[in-house]
Amino acid sequence: MISVAIVGGTGYTGVELLRILLRHPQVTVRMLTSRTEAGRAVADMFPSLRGHTDLTFSDLSLDALTSCDVVFFATPHGVAMKYAESLVEQGVKVIDLAADFRLQNLVDFETWYGMKHECPELLKHSVYGLPELNRAQICKAQVVGNPGCYPTTVQLGLAPLLKQHGLIDHQSIIIDAKSGVSGAGRKADLGLSYSENTDSFKAYAISGHRHQPEIVEGLNRIASTKEEFKQLVFVPHLVPMIRGMLSTIYVDLTEQGIGLDIQKVYEEFYQEEFFVDVMPAKSAPETRSVRGSNMLRIALYQPQPQKLVIVVVQDNLVKGAAGQAVQNMNLMCHLPEQLGLTGIALMP
Repeated sequence: MISVAIVGGTGYTGVELLRILLRHPQVTVRMLTSRTEAGRAVADMFPSLRGHTDLTFSDLSLDALTSCDVVFFATPHGVAMKYAESLVEQGVKVIDLAADFRLQNLVDFETWYGMKHECPELLKHSVYGLPELNRAQICKAQVVGNPGCYPTTVQLGLAPLLKQHGLIDHQSIIIDAKSGVSGAGRKADLGLSYSENTDSFKAYAISGHRHQPEIVEGLNRIASTKEEFKQLVFVPHLVPMIRGMLSTIYVDLTEQGIGLDIQKVYEEFYQEEFFVDVMPAKSAPETRSVRGSNMLRIALYQPQPQKLVIVVVQDNLVKGAAGQAVQNMNLMCHLPEQLGLTGIALMP
């Protein structure tokens, strides 16, 4: 059995991670930390877990963490990098669900997150945890930076086109993305309250979102280019629902791209991927079709010969966060990648 600790267990991502790991046949969750709830029974805070765990929240102890095989950080940005080096020295595998190990460009990290990186050398050896694209590296990694939710939809939505050079105009990409309110975290914020969000729909961070440099870096990595995607347009929106993410990506095809069967390109690219579903032509993916599951679904439309519309849906808390983190853990620990993650989406 793999012993696991979750640092930061009171947020939506932390409790989703716990929900998944409690059903994992090869995992024992040894500790769950919280700065404010130490000593409180987890099931008292989250009644959905009654009868499934007798864990109590505990203070963060580095000594206790080093006794585990894997430590997940479901914490704000800047926490994981304070402890990662010490954990790695003790042979512990680290999976960070915040941004500490997502960006290799230190200038971008410090600009967008407003803090200095505390272990840049370890960052160089960390792996970006998008299994469908970085599986081989993740299998050998000691530290994995779990991707952001929006970047997951965008990179998987565009990867089949970028792996074949010359199919799209890299300067034409427009990403119109929408997320449920849980993407903002479990916190008291007037702008996230029920009365402020219900019966409303809004764009936010239009002038710049922290996920944009991650998207740009990721697309450059996929396409094996430098600075190619700096001109892409990314606008996120807040939707009055709890879970779910839908990204609509608009691109211009080149002459080479126009001549291809794009549906076939995607189906062949993802034919071996359990968690990516390329839907039949003319499908309309819905967020409810992935709610509570680790599935990501893609649909393609070509309204004009040169224009391609890619629609991607996922559960922002599962494939966009906790589920993908468990997918990474399975790879790092040489377990079957799907283990503990085959749950079917909730309907309605």
